[in-house]
Amino acid sequence: MGRFSTPWGAPEMSRFPAEPREQLQAWDAADSYLLGHLAEEGVDLSGEVVAVGDRWGALVTALAGFAPTQISDSHLGQQATLANLRRNAPDATVRLLSTRDTPPRRIDVLLVRVPKSLALLEDQLHRLAPAVHAGTVVVGAGMVSEIHTSTLRLFERIIGPTRTSPAVRKARLILAAPDPDLSPGPSPWPLRYALPDAIGPLSGRTVTNHAGVFCADRLDIGTRLLLRHLPERRGPDRVVDLGCGNGIVGTAAALANPDSDVLFVDESHQAVASAEATFRENADPGTKAEFLVGDALAAVAADSADLVLNNPPFHSHRATSDSTARRMFGGARAALRPGGELWVVGNRHLGYHVRLRRLFGDCQVVASDPKFVVLRAVKH
Repeated sequence: MGRFSTPWGAPEMSRFPAEPREQLQAWDAADSYLLGHLAEEGVDLSGEVVAVGDRWGALVTALAGFAPTQISDSHLGQQATLANLRRNAPDATVRLLSTRDTPPRRIDVLLVRVPKSLALLEDQLHRLAPAVHAGTVVVGAGMVSEIHTSTLRLFERIIGPTRTSPAVRKARLILAAPDPDLSPGPSPWPLRYALPDAIGPLSGRTVTNHAGVFCADRLDIGTRLLLRHLPERRGPDRVVDLGCGNGIVGTAAALANPDSDVLFVDESHQAVASAEATFRENADPGTKAEFLVGDALAAVAADSADLVLNNPPFHSHRATSDSTARRMFGGARAALRPGGELWVVGNRHLGYHVRLRRLFGDCQVVASDPKFVVLRAVKH
C-alpha cells in the first residue's frame, strides 16, 4: 500500500489481493501522466467521465469527486477499486461496469489505459465510439513499451485524428479528436475458429473467443498438451476449469464425461463469456455447467470438487509473478475433496512441481515436452 500523489489529493492505494512480499504499486507513471494532463489542460470533468481499463482503480479513485464510470475486464481490478474507494472516498458515486455491460450512452471525457491486448482495445473502442461526440475529450495512456503504431492506428480508425505526447518517465499519452463522420464498421469480435485434430474430445470443434482472451486466435501449446492427456473419469464428478479462458479444457472434460458438473472460473469477464459460448455450442445438452467471474476459487466451497484443471498465468499486467499460480494452487487444495485431483500444465522452467509437493505432499509428471509439463497432485 502507498500514497498516490495526484492533483486531487493523495489517496492510499493497494492492489487486490494484496501481496505484501511483492510490494507492487496500484498505479504507475502512465496514471500519473494522464491525471496531470487533465489538471494542466483544465479539462472539464463535470460531464460523463469514463475510465476504461483502469487497472487497480487509480483513475476513478483520484477522480471520485466527479462521479466517474469505470469499465474493466478484470474482477481483481474491480475488487481493488472497491477497496480503494472505501478507503479514500466512501461517499463517492462511482459506477463500476464490466466490459460485457452496456456502456454509457454519452461520454464527455474518455480515459483509456491501453491494455496488453490490442484486440481488447479494438473491441472496447468499437463499443464506446457511439457514445463519443465531437466535444468528447479522449485521452489514452500507457507505458512507452505498451504503445505501438498499431495502437495509434486503432484510435485513428475508430475515434478520429490521433497524436501522441512526449514520453515522461517512460509513459506516453494518446490524444484523439473524435470525428463524428467516421464509420469504423463493426467490431470483428468475438472470433470463432475450428480446433485442430488429435487433441481429444474437442478435435475439430469450434471455439468462441471474445477480445482479450489468451491465445484468442489459436490453440496455445500448453493447453494442447493438457487436452491430449486429460484424466479419464466417469460418473458425476464436480470438475473445475480454473482460469478457464475460452473454456476449451472444461468443455473437453464435459464431453469426455457427460455426467460431470463443470464450473468455469476466471477473473476476466471476457474469458467467462467466451467459455460459456464455447460450452453451449459443443457440450451435450444434459451436461451441467456454471460460469463464475471471480478470484480463483475464493467463492467455491471447501471439499466440493473432484477434479481441478488449471493452466495458470504467470504475469500480472507487465509484472512477472507467481502470485496468481500460488493462489490458484492453494484454492484448489481447499476446494478439492479428499482424493480429489489437481491437474496443472505450465512451462517447465516455472517449477510448479516444487510448490505442489509442498501443498499436496507429492505430485506426478503426467506428460511433458521440451517446453511444457502436465502435473497431477492428489489431496490426501
